Amino acid sequence: MSYTILITGAASGLGLAFLKHYASLPSPPTILAFDNQPFPRSNLSANEKISLYQVDITSEADLAYHAEQHSHVPITLLLHCAGVRGLVQSVVEREKKGSRAVAAAETLQAMDQATMLRTFEINTWGTFNTVKAFLPNLKLAASTKSQAPKVVILSSRMGSISANTTGGGYAYRASKAALNAVVKSFVVDVPEVNFLMLHPGRVETGLVEWKEEGAISVEESLADCLKVMEEMEKEDSGRLVDRFGVDIPW
Repeated sequence: MSYTILITGAASGLGLAFLKHYASLPSPPTILAFDNQPFPRSNLSANEKISLYQVDITSEADLAYHAEQHSHVPITLLLHCAGVRGLVQSVVEREKKGSRAVAAAETLQAMDQATMLRTFEINTWGTFNTVKAFLPNLKLAASTKSQAPKVVILSSRMGSISANTTGGGYAYRASKAALNAVVKSFVVDVPEVNFLMLHPGRVETGLVEWKEEGAISVEESLADCLKVMEEMEKEDSGRLVDRFGVDIPW
């Protein structure tokens, strides 16, 4: 059966891994792939099932335009992978690389207004903006399919207030905690769509410019995330889970 999915943050990291996975299926869906960065040169652009768009998820006008262009398309799965880590760039450049740079770039002393607001703009507002823009498409799928459409949002354990035992990470933690609250309201307001907040683990992606200590590969995370997504049921809507499907307390 033909269906359509939308993937944000699809030019790199887990977003790109999800894109390649769905494109490689024996009967692939139609894929709308969004990113604010250019897509890597590959055979993806030649795949007639994939449409690549350079989109700013923080722009209401940009998303409204693309939503209007696809207003007739039911979307069965919205997979939101776009996001930023919220590191103070001047500290990153000074420290250069490694776990020390990550920790130093998000401390109480380092955090600044510009970093905090930009992180909220992308991680929290950008998510709300994306889901709201394509709610008509998700509702259209809900009216025509026997199974409820899904919105899977890559969140983070760092958004859990009760799990915060080490401090720091001010912009990222706060933006993801706010994101969890936004998604909870979607769950209440749009019951015909199932929402899942998924922590993919500490993955080696472009969120930081180097591999963090203990980071797992994109491929390892992808396999676990897909299993959780495939097993998702109506009663799971609104949960925050890790890549093994285990609940993360808020």
